[in-house]
Amino acid sequence: MAVSGIPPGRLVRLLLMLSCVLLQALSAHAITRHYKFNIRTGWSDGPAYITQCPIRPGSSFLYNFTITGQRGTLLWHAHINWLRATVHGAIVILPKLGVPYPFPNPHKEVVVVLGEWWKADTEVVINQAMQQGVGPNVSDSHTINGHPGPLSDCASSQDGFKLNVENGKTYMLRIINAALNDDLFLKVAGHKFTVVEVDAVYTKPFKTGTLLITPGQTTNVLLTADRTAGRYLFSVSPFMDAPVQVDNKTGTATLHYANTIYATEPLTLIKPPPQNATTIVSKFVESLRSLNSKEYPANVPQKIDHSLLFTVGVGVNPCAKCINATRLVGTINNVTFIMPSTPILQAHYYNIPGVFTDDFPATPPHKFNYTGSGPKNLQTMNGTRVYRLSYNASVQVVLQDTGIISPESHPLHLHGYNFFVVGRAIGNYDPKTSPSTFNLIDPIERNTIGVPTGGWAAIRFRADNPGVWFMHCHFEVHTTWGLKMVFVVDNGKRPNETLISPPKDLPQC
Repeated sequence: MAVSGIPPGRLVRLLLMLSCVLLQALSAHAITRHYKFNIRTGWSDGPAYITQCPIRPGSSFLYNFTITGQRGTLLWHAHINWLRATVHGAIVILPKLGVPYPFPNPHKEVVVVLGEWWKADTEVVINQAMQQGVGPNVSDSHTINGHPGPLSDCASSQDGFKLNVENGKTYMLRIINAALNDDLFLKVAGHKFTVVEVDAVYTKPFKTGTLLITPGQTTNVLLTADRTAGRYLFSVSPFMDAPVQVDNKTGTATLHYANTIYATEPLTLIKPPPQNATTIVSKFVESLRSLNSKEYPANVPQKIDHSLLFTVGVGVNPCAKCINATRLVGTINNVTFIMPSTPILQAHYYNIPGVFTDDFPATPPHKFNYTGSGPKNLQTMNGTRVYRLSYNASVQVVLQDTGIISPESHPLHLHGYNFFVVGRAIGNYDPKTSPSTFNLIDPIERNTIGVPTGGWAAIRFRADNPGVWFMHCHFEVHTTWGLKMVFVVDNGKRPNETLISPPKDLPQC
């Protein structure tokens, strides 16, 4: 099914078949989708200067890709600068015809996009921060389907997104966190959610009153309208359990029962979780399990070819023109990634020298107490360095938060793959004892994972998709600062294990 001219926020329903998306460029940008397998078609992955040059104003690029083995809710968004703030939307992939959901069929399905809003131009916000070397201004509001809601300072009591329901009916909410820099809680007064899917992967169902969704993640839930007639408040609020400034405003929406007279029915309120509610987050994350059924197995790599330890965090580099003569930078294994002027995928495919080096460190170059105060020298190495993988290699990556400047949760996203989250804990990863805690039976499978503040998360995947694949923090400020790296996956031996040729309309720099 071909879908063309998608505006931001438009829902696209895709069957499991060859699908094409045509996105007309309004400004220089590139579009990415959070797909498990953009099989052999990395040219349509989207991140600027990783797989393609940005689409020039007034021109277009046809994203042509095959969706294989997935169904559920995913996010597409602009992948250059901070354009993701407004250029984003949902992709809904339905099961094959005749294949039911592995849970009760809902009465209705609704897409719910959580976001952030700035009163200023977001490009100006981040450009000023980069020039000064400090953190950018936080957003002015959180939103639900584009609205700050009826309790915001600039809204009337009837403003905001409304979910209309009928008593006794069950609804599936396809929830996306499209915010730039905030992990978000979502609650609804008087109701509970049953989680059935994350990042387009079915889960063992479980009930919860509070969802935690990091930027880029998606979560499908069932909500049963089992209360008396009336209006019930949704709340979206930030999670941050580190001394880092975030937008602390709560976005709202209303769940509205049929036969309720809107003007006279009182609104049932709800109190958002505390901003630093680490216990709620841990309970939610640890409740997530893959179905691991005959129809939907969890094929976790049991033997590992590449065992990697990546420290993630923030450093400080010299900056003569900045306020304090220094600039905050993001880092993985003490490398601050520098974006090239030639896309890495093109350099890889055409063997163009001088664009990148394949010497990204497999372990931290300097060992220290990662979750402690850190080393005295906060400076990082700059470079466009990649880590090379042979086709079909099994990979384990331990993502270790660091206490340099401040420990902080990091939502790490890997392009081109899903991965299994086999373990997580607070403190430093210990290669001798930590693996004994791994879940290798039914770990959750997803494409974005929140590394806990002052802790670590271990992921596994099989490198069976040749190409160039971006891994980065989905806090946009950290990506801008350089908290990112690239995996280059070589071709296999067979034709169906080989990157296809680039499309004729691939954008030029």
